[in-house]
Amino acid sequence: MVSYCAGSASRLHPSLKEILMEKKTMFLTQVIMTFLMATGMSGIMSLIALGPTSLWLSVWPKTALIAFPIAFVMGAIAFPLSARIAGLLMKPRSEASSG
Repeated sequence: MVSYCAGSASRLHPSLKEILMEKKTMFLTQVIMTFLMATGMSGIMSLIALGPTSLWLSVWPKTALIAFPIAFVMGAIAFPLSARIAGLLMKPRSEASSG
């Protein structure tokens, strides 16, 4: 997020550097979040399927590496779609019926 000083007209619009930094930060956030979710979910699901065994410990890293790129692509598709759906659901009734 870009911080703005109260009453500063020059800070009404973020600079290009701030916008690019936000995009880099958002991308890095998406990479980290996707990695954590893919690792956690693959670990939990393989633990449920295999139980707490040595086989589970050997399979989990492989499934996490497979899950990460899949989750990254799916997240890149699902996030804008879910944001749009949420925006439509949160529109006031008067806006939704007039537009």
